[in-house]
Amino acid sequence: MSDTALEWFKSTYSGSEGGQCVEVAHEPTAIHIRDSKAPQGHVTVGPDAWAAFLGDR
Repeated sequence: MSDTALEWFKSTYSGSEGGQCVEVAHEPTAIHIRDSKAPQGHVTVGPDAWAAFLGDR
């Protein structure tokens, strides 16, 4: 899926003044993560890896 087809959300921990923001797009089988300063690329992880990163598992 292309970056433009994904629905990106800014992290609630990112400041409102812009600059250093983490954005996330969710799909049923993948979580996409990108830096708002470099939106042309992203990292994709599985739901289990994302849950472990968040401390949910």
